[in-house]
Amino acid sequence: MRLYFSSKLKKNLFPILTISITMIFVLYFLLSNGGVQNLGEILLRLRWEWLALAVAAAGGTLLLEGYTLNLFCRHVCPWWSFGRSFSVGMTGLFYSAITPFSTGGQPMQIYAMNKMGLDTGKAGSIIAMKTLVYQAVMVLYSLLLVSTQLGFFQRNISNFSFVTMIGLLSNSVFIAAVLTFTVSAGGTDRVLRFLLRLLYRMRIVRHPVQRYQRIHAQLSMFHKSAGIMGRSFRLYFTTAILTALQITVNSLISYFIYLSFALPPENISVVTMVAAQVFVAMVSAFVPLPGASGGAEGSFVIFFGKFFGQDIVPAMFLWRILTYYVNIALGCFFSAWGGKRYAQRGDAALREGRGKRE
Repeated sequence: MRLYFSSKLKKNLFPILTISITMIFVLYFLLSNGGVQNLGEILLRLRWEWLALAVAAAGGTLLLEGYTLNLFCRHVCPWWSFGRSFSVGMTGLFYSAITPFSTGGQPMQIYAMNKMGLDTGKAGSIIAMKTLVYQAVMVLYSLLLVSTQLGFFQRNISNFSFVTMIGLLSNSVFIAAVLTFTVSAGGTDRVLRFLLRLLYRMRIVRHPVQRYQRIHAQLSMFHKSAGIMGRSFRLYFTTAILTALQITVNSLISYFIYLSFALPPENISVVTMVAAQVFVAMVSAFVPLPGASGGAEGSFVIFFGKFFGQDIVPAMFLWRILTYYVNIALGCFFSAWGGKRYAQRGDAALREGRGKRE
């Protein structure tokens, strides 16, 4: 029995450490800023109907993740089911939450899809193109919000313009490189070599060859993916709309938490709070720790402190539960459940799908 628990502990050591680190940050905010006392006072005046809407928004975000992924999957494999897509989506959220820079989500999604009967090439193309659509929509969404809410955040958030521009610029460069590589792989490769040589001479990049190999491999994956997925305007337009809806629904969680605290709604704008949530996501992306630990909590306090005032720490605590810890719990469950349920039927489904196409 002791050996069994010891092996289980070693196998799950990294997730346990990840959750422990994030909990330390949350407890620090709660205990150092009077958050526990404020949370007790808020529970006495809490409006449960608005909190229920916050929970529903969190659930809607997960369903939209699965449905959008399912559209990409069915475009390549008509026999693919929503249950598979939802399980793969939750697997991605789980491993993104427990790995630095969210690096583990996409590889584990490809692995899970392969176990369910989808070959690695198609699985990689699906995940790559979905990632590209999400990044593109996030940049356009952020640009729209910056253009309408820039004045408010410049007045209330120090260094807001600098942080926002860095986030938008880095994402825009990534998208532009991928799109250019899709059209002209050779031209993009020459530009990449030139930039890395320049950065090496400027002593900004120390190992240009290794950096080139990593970037080239990632861009090559997108290039191959574009060929497999094809150029379906309807698919990309539909998934872009659904992605924008998913970002909006997820960003409304903090707004519903605000209303559940029985704070005056006339003092805030729902568009401004949605913008604040999107900016929190952009800032948190720079934090290398799993789940953006520390950065997510800190940026939420900075961006939403103007709205919540002395209730900011309990608000951050509830927001973190709904957008992070719930994802870990459900992601862990559906990752294990989907792996057992669909992996056993993967070969049969694959044969059935091939039979239908023939």
